[in-house]
Amino acid sequence: MDAVDAVLVEFTNTGIHLIATHTEPMPDTTKRQLEQFINQTTHHIHQLGELDVAIGELFATAVRQLLVGQISTTAVAAIGSHGQTVFHAPQHTPPFTVQIGDPNIIAERTGITTIADFRRRDMAAGGQGAPLVPAFHNALFRTPDRNRVILNIGGIANITVLPADPQQPVIGFDTGPGNTLLDGWIFRHQQQPMDRDGRWAASGKVNQPLLNQLLLEPFFTTPPPKSSGRELFNLHWLAQANIKDAPENIQATLAQLTIETIARAIEQHAVSADELFVCGGGAYNPVLMRGLAERLPTMPVQSTEVLGLAPSWVEGVAFAWLAKQTLEGKPGNLPEATGATRPVVLGAIYQA
Repeated sequence: MDAVDAVLVEFTNTGIHLIATHTEPMPDTTKRQLEQFINQTTHHIHQLGELDVAIGELFATAVRQLLVGQISTTAVAAIGSHGQTVFHAPQHTPPFTVQIGDPNIIAERTGITTIADFRRRDMAAGGQGAPLVPAFHNALFRTPDRNRVILNIGGIANITVLPADPQQPVIGFDTGPGNTLLDGWIFRHQQQPMDRDGRWAASGKVNQPLLNQLLLEPFFTTPPPKSSGRELFNLHWLAQANIKDAPENIQATLAQLTIETIARAIEQHAVSADELFVCGGGAYNPVLMRGLAERLPTMPVQSTEVLGLAPSWVEGVAFAWLAKQTLEGKPGNLPEATGATRPVVLGAIYQA
């Protein structure tokens, strides 16, 4: 919830071309309202409706700003809108997920066909609706020369295991917290939205007993397919542990929790991997990147920048690609990653 990322992407026979990017700040009032809504135990329908409209307007603004000085709206085939997740409950009976940002508003304000609601069709087919990016990682980053792991460190971290052997299936799943606990903890103590460059975490010392306690969370040893969100990994979850220590030491411990859970997932499910490429905001955190390199000493750890796509824009391009799949009537999920019973076409199309 730091900001809205928008990308202008062209798909051709020669590949994927990133033409323009734009980051639209999320108003502080909207962010606070979202956080309040997500963290409360009782949700009011009028709050959900108001936020749905507000986020839809924000997304439409991001698109309009992206296109300024670029191309006409009539040249854009479609907008792929991930939406803002406010609740993700794949283990609930029945399972469900909620993303807001009304696509009717996006289509109306921009005059561009909008594709949204990507996750629920996968859930209808027996999947968890997440992670969805492994299909895109498979299309863009897989190579017959090397066994690769693509790691996305967003609020939640997820990995995609891309075997060199084309006969081997792709594996993808959430590993646990990425930046969400780090962001929440520094905001509580310093009113900063993020630990820029990991400086606060670097100033602290890892509390090993606390880390060991946090690692007992059953999610970490649950076999894939699996997905999670801030419904589980939040400051209420952290408060259940013994956190009597200096705040900077807790921050250092939370950074190490992200590193350790990612490393364990790779060691267990990508034992033959040759290289690791990182995308998402966490790729710009030197503490996380250095920690991963130290924890996985036999595996080169680099950002996706060296593969031709900057870490900030991988997920935006992924949802442009998913929108393209929808328009072409092609599946957008990987059942091996989501647990769905079959590949399905994702998303609903809101015509311009």
